[in-house]
Amino acid sequence: MQSRDPRPENERFDNRGGRLAPILFWIGLGLGIAALGATIAYVSLRMAGAEHREDPTTQRIQELIDEANSLLKALDEQRHSA
Repeated sequence: MQSRDPRPENERFDNRGGRLAPILFWIGLGLGIAALGATIAYVSLRMAGAEHREDPTTQRIQELIDEANSLLKALDEQRHSA
């Protein structure tokens, strides 16, 4: 059975590859952009999470500051009531 395309079979394959290359390029580009976006989102979330974590020393210092403020407030109230 003879095909309708008079060109040799190897030329027909080259033509298909020529149409396939741009499609693969755009698919690869889209996947690359998606991967870049996912990486940026992951890094930004990790950085945001790191800012909210406090070490025990920072927590203890804040507790001492709060305690000192409450003692100063109590002393101030005693001084004004006397």
